[in-house]
Amino acid sequence: MSLDADVIVDRRRLRRKLTFWRVLAIVVLALAIAWAAVAASKRLGFAGTGAYIARVTIEGLIRDDRERVEQLDRLSRSSSAHAVIVHVDSPGGTTAGSEQLYDSLMRLKEKKPLVVVVDGLAASGGYITALAGDHIIAKQTSLVGSIGVLFQYPNVADLLDRIGVKVETIKSSPLKAAPNGFEPTSPEARAAIDSIIKDSYAWFRGLVRDRRHLDDDALERVADGRVFTGHQGIDLHLVDEIGDERSAVAWLAAEKHVNAKLPVRDYQLRRRFSDLPFLHAAAAALLDAAGLSTLARGLHEWGGIQAVERLNLDGLLALWHPANAN
Repeated sequence: MSLDADVIVDRRRLRRKLTFWRVLAIVVLALAIAWAAVAASKRLGFAGTGAYIARVTIEGLIRDDRERVEQLDRLSRSSSAHAVIVHVDSPGGTTAGSEQLYDSLMRLKEKKPLVVVVDGLAASGGYITALAGDHIIAKQTSLVGSIGVLFQYPNVADLLDRIGVKVETIKSSPLKAAPNGFEPTSPEARAAIDSIIKDSYAWFRGLVRDRRHLDDDALERVADGRVFTGHQGIDLHLVDEIGDERSAVAWLAAEKHVNAKLPVRDYQLRRRFSDLPFLHAAAAALLDAAGLSTLARGLHEWGGIQAVERLNLDGLLALWHPANAN
């Protein structure tokens, strides 16, 4: 009987332990599901329940991004978001990517009152983005403008000739894949690229003229590729007001009759995989290990992973940086 009692006691103890671990596993699973739901809601841009003003942040280099377009279109259909404040802090990027983002914001503006706040920089493609707003707010020392288009490529023909390397090319016509960087740029290739630049520049100028209601003289004063401070932008009609997000809320209330007491919540646009911070660190470490310590330092000094992304920007650029301001 004593042995049977011990067995029963052991079984009860084992049952209690199993129950404890089962309950713990269920709790952990529930927490994991809740965490995943929160993470998913952030990726999809859900900002919570109830009426609110959506805060959309556009920062860093601008490139073609279909997922961002889908997220902005989803925001336009949200009945909870009564207005949108777009924060811009970008030197621009590709011309096509900037046009795509501008078009997405214009579609959003058809459904929601939209105001733009320039946090630090809205240059080139970043200013194209800001043009989607009917009202642009900037800080005194924000930088805006850089109205211009750039086509840039490295030419290593002299270097290859010096070290005795020749790249043989067979192509269907003289302008196929020109310029290619392995041979001197011909006058015909330069003229072809110049025509593309002028066409895209004319589109950019027309956008600024129409959206900012500038006459020809006013447009000439701002469209030479320079950047201006927010304070200068007021007189040049590139900016409407000096202020911040509070100014944006006040404008929405006064001009669009949006309730100023609504909370402003982040509508988070999912970042591209290449924008993730750990990739910045990994890229710098790999460059340093490969003996390219100067480039690794530049990766840190010039805004992290954006320095690597910039090397991979294809096509026409609407991009501003002091090293090659356009």
